Amino acid sequence: MELQHLTVLLVEDSPMFRVMLRDMLQEMGVKSVVEKPNGKSAMEYLQGAEKPDLVCLDLTLPDVSGYDVCEHIRRTPAIAHVPVLMVSARNLPEDKAYAEEAGANGYLGKPFTPEELEKRVRQVLKAAVARSPQ
Repeated sequence: MELQHLTVLLVEDSPMFRVMLRDMLQEMGVKSVVEKPNGKSAMEYLQGAEKPDLVCLDLTLPDVSGYDVCEHIRRTPAIAHVPVLMVSARNLPEDKAYAEEAGANGYLGKPFTPEELEKRVRQVLKAAVARSPQ
């Protein structure tokens, strides 16, 4: 999977963490990172013409939970195929189970290294490609 052709929607309310994640994604070679600070702005972006290749989604957002954003993605035919990687400081087994139930393709607990992020992004994208109808 060539990362330099990808557009990633990054939904994270912490400005500091958003910058850190964006920098990690760009260092991995991701072409474009679209940043949104909350669930509502992410869902508005997803209604537009531009569709991301991957959504990196924080679980705990100030307005709409990451679970709700993920469920919105899965219920919307135009974007239901877009892979979602949940990124959260919440690392309890039930958090991961809820994320999976909401339709997330992967889960990455904070803190993590750039290598862990790249490995998880590649796993999620590879699985999504394998599942998509050719």
